[in-house]
Amino acid sequence: MRRVILIVMDSVGVGELPDAADFGDVGTNTLLHVYKANSGLKMPNLLKLGIGNIDGNSELGEVEAPSGTYMKLKEKSRGKDTIVGHWEMSGVITEVPFRINPNGMAQDFIDDFVREAKLDGVIGNVAGSGTDIMKEYGEEHLKTKLPIVYVSPVDSNFQILAHEEVFGLEKLYEICKVARRLLKGEREVARVIARPFVGTCKEDFVRTSNRRDYSVKPTGITMLDKIKEAGLHVAAVGKIEDIFCGIGITDAIHTKDNMDGVDKTLDYMKEIDNGLIFTNLVDFDMKFGHRNNYKGYGEAIELFDARIPEIISNMREEDILMITADHGCDPTTPGCDHTREHIPLLIYGKDIKENNNLHVRNSFADIAETILDILGVEKIGTGTSMISDILK
Repeated sequence: MRRVILIVMDSVGVGELPDAADFGDVGTNTLLHVYKANSGLKMPNLLKLGIGNIDGNSELGEVEAPSGTYMKLKEKSRGKDTIVGHWEMSGVITEVPFRINPNGMAQDFIDDFVREAKLDGVIGNVAGSGTDIMKEYGEEHLKTKLPIVYVSPVDSNFQILAHEEVFGLEKLYEICKVARRLLKGEREVARVIARPFVGTCKEDFVRTSNRRDYSVKPTGITMLDKIKEAGLHVAAVGKIEDIFCGIGITDAIHTKDNMDGVDKTLDYMKEIDNGLIFTNLVDFDMKFGHRNNYKGYGEAIELFDARIPEIISNMREEDILMITADHGCDPTTPGCDHTREHIPLLIYGKDIKENNNLHVRNSFADIAETILDILGVEKIGTGTSMISDILK
């Protein structure tokens, strides 16, 4: 029985899309710029799979004969965030962008949220970087015990910061669910995000791994739905369960960091004998991309690269490994938000063609169609299967 292991290196884009100017992202290339800013990276296993042979990325280091199939993919959806990227690679194209609130949330929503969540008020309601907002408002939060609310100026979300010991994790999650319920219709945003932190003052405040995302439900049938309906496993690692609101998933586990994500992926590879293991490694984006920390970003790539042989050694005869991304988040740019980029796709397995460059594909949805084809499951039709181009 075939299995596909799909690992998303969250935000590891490989170069601007043709419409990058519409998003203010001309010239971005997350992986290449991280490589250059760090004067090179030790990523022999990604290179062996062909990441440096992807069109336009030869400066990463081309190898003579990559061990798998490699390419980059364009995004059809209108957006550049986690939801849009993951949905598209699962077969759902987002044609109408999600609402963005660049100056904070409307006061009528804040009033409704405070009332429905039974709060005495909120602080913040500004747009900006979460780490900066945490330092600016965190001490006031400790004194007042009022949650801090904020938005990304360019992404569709509503985020709630609270001290997980003083305010409480469960209370934070509950008020996020209230916000998710209220943010519908004209108010709808892609995600409500719980952002717990710890510390005693702005000098030592730090966000924890207990983040939770409360997403809108997918607007169409995904490959997860199709695979589950066929009686196969869909095992979600990391925030995959949150991204799809648990829909189409048979097994799920959250993770603390990238290395825990790899560990949990390996656990599922030992436990689950069919279907899809779908993993998101969020550290690249959350810990480093949004904080313009190109050094930490590079170190995270090297750490993941070092685990690839372990993943491959645990693959079964018919397993297929896919490594990709969902958007960019170039940490060398002045801003700290996602960037509109191509995503890489590396495909490896005993039945996969070696040294096989498929160049540029027209949609992330080609991933979904190919996985469904590999598993012998009815396809969705929003992308084009690559099965005839990748199998020996």
